[in-house]
Amino acid sequence: MRPDEFLRALAQLPQPLHDRVLILRPYTRASRCDGCQRVGDAVHLALTAADYDELASAGDLLDTAERLAADHEIHRPSGDDQQRGRGRVVRWAPVSGPLVAATDASWKGRSGGIGYVVSDGHYGLLGRGTGRLDPTGKSRVLVDELRAVDYLLTGYEEVPAGMTVLLDSLTALRYLHRWQAGETDAMPVGYSLRQRRWSDKPTLVRLAEQVAHRPDLTFTHVKGHSGHPLNEAADALCHMARRRREESFALRPRAYALVDAFLRDWHANVTV
Repeated sequence: MRPDEFLRALAQLPQPLHDRVLILRPYTRASRCDGCQRVGDAVHLALTAADYDELASAGDLLDTAERLAADHEIHRPSGDDQQRGRGRVVRWAPVSGPLVAATDASWKGRSGGIGYVVSDGHYGLLGRGTGRLDPTGKSRVLVDELRAVDYLLTGYEEVPAGMTVLLDSLTALRYLHRWQAGETDAMPVGYSLRQRRWSDKPTLVRLAEQVAHRPDLTFTHVKGHSGHPLNEAADALCHMARRRREESFALRPRAYALVDAFLRDWHANVTV
């Protein structure tokens, strides 16, 4: 289907089907990826059914396309280091209003984990260890709380304007507010500023400079372990990432299902 044909068919759909097809549009483009092609084929069949006023069939075919897309997101390999550990539950993409995210970190012994979840379905989790050259210093948990915020923001090519980020660490929150106020030299005790092999700047230096230029971002506190769906999701993701360093289990399907469940709760009872 040519782009002009796709747009013409899209414009003729009733609103619920229109929104669902729009989310799946990236899968309709030519691709060498077999998984993407299967999703795209289901979308094209749904558009054909809708063209013949078979809206119930179109809805069923979109159900199939969404299931295929979810399965593809779970199982496709992550080749880009920048996208390592990240995923998205596509059904939560069409959110209205400013985005809300939560970040968290976990540390036990020599293993740690960071995680984030966003109300539009984006999420990420990453395990990390420590060694002789670890630049974290004495403030290990605090540094990882801030690294989780950096992990969230670097998940977007351009961070959405007006995003609210929830943290359960008041100390990390104070650093973010100081950086937004221009105090970008303020760093946790013991955090090393030495040259990194893998980056031009240390993570927290980069994060401080970024938030100093983003007064539109809101960093706010949420009480941990209080039942807040986004905070609970971020907490579970970072614990999962930490445990995965020591245990063998299927990380991606478990993370995807967890995020989907917590976002279902969030969107049913939206409250920051």
